[in-house]
Amino acid sequence: MNGNAALTGTDWFTSSYSNGQGGECVEGARLGGTMMAVRDSKNREGGVSIFLGASWAAFVEALKKEALV
Repeated sequence: MNGNAALTGTDWFTSSYSNGQGGECVEGARLGGTMMAVRDSKNREGGVSIFLGASWAAFVEALKKEALV
């Protein structure tokens, strides 16, 4: 079974950094508790990454600080 099937009915949103000129590349969905799901909007069936709340918060902070290599 495709992992996306378990997320059927999930409310996905487009990243606020995406634009209408072909830059829509990331969609997110808040799951139960503090978990976050992320997928490629151009390949929605390609898979989903799910982050626990603390991991997601650390990832976002690293992006803000441009600390990811």
